[in-house]
Amino acid sequence: MKSSLLHLLHLSDPNLPIGGFSHSYGLETYTQKEIVKSVESVRLFLTEILTHSVLPNEAFFISLVFDACEQEDWDKIIELDCLCNASKLPREIRMASQKLGTRLMKIFNPLIKTELTKQLEVALKTKSIYGHYCILYAIYAHELRIEKKEAIEGFFYNTAISYITNAVKLIPLSQDSGQIMLFKLLPFLENLTQKALQPNLDLLGMSATGFDIRAMEHENLYSRLYMS
Repeated sequence: MKSSLLHLLHLSDPNLPIGGFSHSYGLETYTQKEIVKSVESVRLFLTEILTHSVLPNEAFFISLVFDACEQEDWDKIIELDCLCNASKLPREIRMASQKLGTRLMKIFNPLIKTELTKQLEVALKTKSIYGHYCILYAIYAHELRIEKKEAIEGFFYNTAISYITNAVKLIPLSQDSGQIMLFKLLPFLENLTQKALQPNLDLLGMSATGFDIRAMEHENLYSRLYMS
């Protein structure tokens, strides 16, 4: 087994202690409104949000930041982080992304000593970068010599299994149905990865209005299990 694969498993582990388990990214609103309430509706939610939100946002940013790391273009990384911040309209989603990025840095910066990670740490301390999760994920993937395709696949897998885990708890669903859904979703994740390798810059930061509205509504739910 290549060390890069082990690094990918570590970096994209859904159980990485950065607080991802405490966020539903708007899914809790969908379940409380009984829009997402079954295996089929979860499957539809996943395919739609991965296609129309995660792909043109986080996945495209990972792809572009990875390329900027290859070219040692720090200014481009800063620019992409700013665009990422501007594209996250719901406040809770924007703050969650920054918090996950900060916690990711606390884990990996002491372990990866490169010029880029040192520059990143200074930038976060001086607040010259927002430090969104997908931006830092791409930086660490590059510095760990993970191939771009594998890094994006790992991110899609992490995102999909996080949504499925939350759906199992919120609806609730059986653990078996969640795993069957994940297995059937894998070819779809591979297809999305291929699209992310050549980002369409006209779609970068595209807003999926319905998902954004549900994420904004989450702030005012009567009771909540998740932070976003």
